[in-house]
Amino acid sequence: MKDIPSTQQFEKELKRLRYRQGFIRTMMSTVGSLTVVAAIAIIISNMLLPVLRVTGTSMTPTLQNDEVLLCSKFSETDRGDIIAFYYNNKVLLKRVIALSGDVINISDDGTVYINDEQLDEPYVSELALGECDIEMPYKVPDNRIFVMGDHRAVSIDSRSATVGCIAEENVIGKVFFRIMPFKAFGII
Repeated sequence: MKDIPSTQQFEKELKRLRYRQGFIRTMMSTVGSLTVVAAIAIIISNMLLPVLRVTGTSMTPTLQNDEVLLCSKFSETDRGDIIAFYYNNKVLLKRVIALSGDVINISDDGTVYINDEQLDEPYVSELALGECDIEMPYKVPDNRIFVMGDHRAVSIDSRSATVGCIAEENVIGKVFFRIMPFKAFGII
């Protein structure tokens, strides 16, 4: 015959079972909350504020290799803005130089003219014609954006027929904030 548990043993076992049920309930609640937070963060980062990492030197001195940036999908694109866009299954970062209908001309020394007016480009440290195989002057087609990198000598951009003007539907967003490195944290 088995020993019948005492009242104290019975109460101790009930307390242990209640604690276990409470622990499981708390863990499930925590996992559920973390899952919801992670899903919201993914939706925000993909749909509203994409996070991008700079690779390469085509945007120096403005952007450096391995910087982490935020994009806004809800900003209007204007001349001088840095945008992120899709090209050949890659995300590229370039500066908007001209919009639909603008006529662009680039002289042999790299000076840029938009609609016969010289473009003020304080963000460029060295003018260069770079890889340019399109015929100048060039009129930007409808629903397209003419982009160039800030490091004109090495940037492959709209000056090259292989890249050309960017379709507006390929634009991810306007780059507006630098997250890393922390010493350069802030608005671009």
